[in-house]
Amino acid sequence: MGFFMKNLINIIFVTLGALIGAGFASGQEINIFFFQSGTNGIYGIIISSILIGMIIYKSLKIISENNIKTYKDFLEFITQKKENKINNNIKTIINIIINIFILITFFIMIAGFGAYIEQELGLNKIIGSTILAIICMIAFQKNVEGLVNLSNIVVPILMISLIIIGTINFKELDFLNAYKILKENNNHFLLKTILYCSYNSILLIPVLITLKKYLKSKKQLKLVSIIITIFIIILSLIIYSILFGVDVDINRLEMPAVYAISNINKILKPLYGLIILSSILTTAVSLGTSFLQNIAYNEKSYTHFANIMCISSVIISQIGFSNLVNSLYPIFGYWGLVQILLIFVGCSK
Repeated sequence: MGFFMKNLINIIFVTLGALIGAGFASGQEINIFFFQSGTNGIYGIIISSILIGMIIYKSLKIISENNIKTYKDFLEFITQKKENKINNNIKTIINIIINIFILITFFIMIAGFGAYIEQELGLNKIIGSTILAIICMIAFQKNVEGLVNLSNIVVPILMISLIIIGTINFKELDFLNAYKILKENNNHFLLKTILYCSYNSILLIPVLITLKKYLKSKKQLKLVSIIITIFIIILSLIIYSILFGVDVDINRLEMPAVYAISNINKILKPLYGLIILSSILTTAVSLGTSFLQNIAYNEKSYTHFANIMCISSVIISQIGFSNLVNSLYPIFGYWGLVQILLIFVGCSK
């Protein structure tokens, strides 16, 4: 039982660590995909979280039952159909696109760390980006074990802190004003809901593959999916409610949740800073690890690619955090729809 629970916790924390990144904790993702849709955004959060949970279950089932070791293996499985085999060149292109997205998201995490350091401490964002790049470089030397150990420490702290802040915010929330805001913004939401689930599925699969050795039973797969679904709903709704504290044009803010926390309770701001930085760190390491496992062909190349990735991330991160999130996430969301369909078809074989 102890061994079962340990493996279960490892999978849950690493997966949540990958999901709760800079875009999520900063409020950018929740604003773009849900808050702008008013009350429908609440339904969107619930629907997308359930879909993500289903994708996690289906993907883990494919990985565990078919001895999937790399994303290339995963792609090979979900695209194999006797009546319609997909050209190997197309599979290669899909694999490249997915890896590019994972790499870009890693760069976004580095940019987010730099943006927060600049916004809150007044230091040049290149300093914050460099700090995180160095931490990632060290973590990558530990490979998957380093990722698991980091997530097991950081993610529980992150979740507890966010729940504490959410509870305090709920007590101080102006429900009349919140209702007014929701009614004013009550527009289309279904497409945004699907896109949010879609691009997250692109990021999740490579991370789930790295956790293959912790998969032991079907019961474990179901528990992981259910628990993660519940936590994603709770944490998303907390961020959603925090955004009611924004009293300016929310779309002009790099990190709307941080701004809102300052208005709600200034004492909570340092605690939320810990959440932001922790979530960025866990996501950066999980995405970086999965990317390196996808492209490295031996231990030497793994280290070589890790060094190049971390150095280049500092340079590319200077484009800007919100610019990267707003322009790239929705685009890759459309691409992820193809993968979602293939996953559900692949799991039924």
